[in-house]
Amino acid sequence: MNNETILVVEDNDSLREGICEMLGLEGYRVIEAADGKEAIALLQHHTPELILSDVMMPEMDGFDLYSVVRARRDMVSVPFIFLTARTDPADHLIGRQLGADDYLAKPVTRDELITVIRSRLNRYSQVRIAQLQQAYQTSLTILAGAIEARGAVVQGHIAHMTEMALWLAEELRWNERAINQLRFGAILHDIGKLHVPDETLLKPGPLNEVEWGLIRQHPVVGAEMVRGIPFLSETSPIIRYHHEAWDGSGYPDGLSELTIPAGARILAVVDSFDAMVSERVYAPLFTLEEAYEEILRLSRARYDPEVVAAFTKAWQRGKIQQIYSQSVSAP
Repeated sequence: MNNETILVVEDNDSLREGICEMLGLEGYRVIEAADGKEAIALLQHHTPELILSDVMMPEMDGFDLYSVVRARRDMVSVPFIFLTARTDPADHLIGRQLGADDYLAKPVTRDELITVIRSRLNRYSQVRIAQLQQAYQTSLTILAGAIEARGAVVQGHIAHMTEMALWLAEELRWNERAINQLRFGAILHDIGKLHVPDETLLKPGPLNEVEWGLIRQHPVVGAEMVRGIPFLSETSPIIRYHHEAWDGSGYPDGLSELTIPAGARILAVVDSFDAMVSERVYAPLFTLEEAYEEILRLSRARYDPEVVAAFTKAWQRGKIQQIYSQSVSAP
């Protein structure tokens, strides 16, 4: 059964009732109006996933209704289908110019109606998912910025490693779903540091054993912070295990080789590389070339050799260097 709400606007009572019945049998929730003004009144209390409207109606025609609907920010992408008995090409042209999603001529068959509605609703669902993903990414980037602003990581670290991680995923031919999860994992990999006390996180000198214990818990804390969020649940293992090492010497759980999630193995490489070329009080600054050689040296020890091979290809194509040249030239 479908859960979408469809607004049917039609001044012919028998036709409107017939369309509503067909849609109801398909499982759609249906609200109905006899003209444009009645439809606008309904839209004060309902936000349908699709609008099916006649063109020629008393009080307010379909074209005017369309203009009013599109003027609302919350309905700018809701599919709008015109339904008309007129075959004048000029009417169709007006509808297309306005931006209508489709145009059905009366009498419309049940199969034609349902096919068009399903197609438009599927497309609308895809658009909403894309918008939601963008909203998530924007919100998460702002949150990650709070980590950098606190001084928990070097400015630009998250942006650098996210871009490098996505390059490696493309080299490894990951699918879009996996790449999206990797993106969110890269943005949020250090979110657990928000729970590390400032006196430990920002300490200029060497850390003692207790302080190191707190630092080593940040992947666990970060993973727990996102584990209960449905859209981010698949990111949780990437965050938890991004400090694990190929030879089992990493933390927090000492995983090794392919028991480490693939996304975490990518982050281990790009996180380390960016750390090496960034100003740090606890370790010397590497040039890009020195950091690259260090990544190669630690392949099969700390890093997944397949990921290192992908990193090598990105390096040879100048992708890694490009990321840092852009950040240097940025105002």
